Amino acid sequence: MILLVLLTSMLIVYVTVYQYEEQTKDYNKSRFGRKEQATARNIKIELGKTTYPVTSKNLPKIFQDKIYEIASVHNVTISMYDMQGKLLKSSIPYNFDQAKEIPLPEKTVKILAINSNHRIEKDTVVDGIKHKSSFTYINDSRFKRIGILELRIAQDNSDQIKELEEFLSRLTLVYGLMLILAIVLAYFLSSYITRSIKTIAEKIKETRLNQRNEKIILHAASSEIISLVESYNNMIDQLEESAVRLAKSEREEAWKEMAKQVAHEIKNPLTPMRLTVQSFERKFNPDDPKIKEKVAEYSLTLIQQIDVMSSIASAFSDFAKMPKQKKEKLNVNDVVKHSLDIFTEDYIEYITNETELYASLDKTQLIRIVTNLVKNATQAMKNDGTPPKIEVKVGSEGNNVKISVSDNGKGILDENKELVFEPKFTTKTSGMGLGLPMIKKIIETYDGTISFTSTEGIGTVFTVILPKT
Repeated sequence: MILLVLLTSMLIVYVTVYQYEEQTKDYNKSRFGRKEQATARNIKIELGKTTYPVTSKNLPKIFQDKIYEIASVHNVTISMYDMQGKLLKSSIPYNFDQAKEIPLPEKTVKILAINSNHRIEKDTVVDGIKHKSSFTYINDSRFKRIGILELRIAQDNSDQIKELEEFLSRLTLVYGLMLILAIVLAYFLSSYITRSIKTIAEKIKETRLNQRNEKIILHAASSEIISLVESYNNMIDQLEESAVRLAKSEREEAWKEMAKQVAHEIKNPLTPMRLTVQSFERKFNPDDPKIKEKVAEYSLTLIQQIDVMSSIASAFSDFAKMPKQKKEKLNVNDVVKHSLDIFTEDYIEYITNETELYASLDKTQLIRIVTNLVKNATQAMKNDGTPPKIEVKVGSEGNNVKISVSDNGKGILDENKELVFEPKFTTKTSGMGLGLPMIKKIIETYDGTISFTSTEGIGTVFTVILPKT
């Protein structure tokens, strides 16, 4: 709206200036034509009643005094030349002596001679004022050319310019008021329009797949906005239905994957147990003097495989249902240092700048986080002769506890970085890939975060941020 007002005002100013210029040009041309005709008639009358022979030589005598009267009556400057362009008489007496020495340009004389109507016009500027001149022939009663007549008029357009300036000033005032009105109107109009759109935008920003979303209710809005709101509300209904179906599908898929994983892990110890039983059955001899030792060895093998199955069941149980948190005020430094005591590797270094760092956490879960990260770091060491090194750093970061575990091991491949916290993902020959997903789940229950940076062949740094309260 504002742009439209500005463009309209600029267009009107341009058209107005152009129109005034055209009108001034037409007015000056018409005015000059009338004066030229009237002056020519007066000169013709004087030539008709003179007693002098009407010749080029007698023109100064014929118009000795009359040229000033004619020039004054018609407010023009009159100059008379002979056929060669020599000045004979001018209505400017104070400049006549000087004018005698300035003949009519030869080019003008030639152009006048070849012009079809034997009349030409020229524009000149004298003392900053534009003048218009016309050149025609002076004829005697028999239409014989006896001289050249120059009529010159000053085109002073100051009145028209002043009138134009006054009109433009009024126009500027009017359009200035219109512009202010347009700005105010545009502000309130846009506020009215965007108020509903802002409400919709805020609701869309708050839309989440995993939570119940509120519908938009507008009491006053345009038909287009109401149509948009109805589409959004329909989308919310469809979204809720889709979310329910998706959650059900995800649960079913998760149970299927979990069942497959449990079955796979259980099959691993069952196979050696089956082979052991079959072997024992074939080789069983009650009379064998070493029968007791063989039974003990057989039993030990079965017990080991049963323990493996028990650990598998415990791991899946822990992952499926985390133990209830028991928050207590802990000295994080002491807990982390204590959790490192179970490791016998001398390349594990504990670093902290604070002697006491207290936070409300579950001691068992904190130990599980640290031991899991350090264990993964020890298993990621390279076998190329590089001295292994693991650093465990503990410190404060605002209202949070920051724990970082860095190593100079193999690093994580780029294609595996997105899968690090996924259940069942592991690059080790043993293990079920539940360690990192488990501690991630623990950390997120505290509203904390876990992240990592890794470069293949250089090492990995895991960073855990936990709130102190």
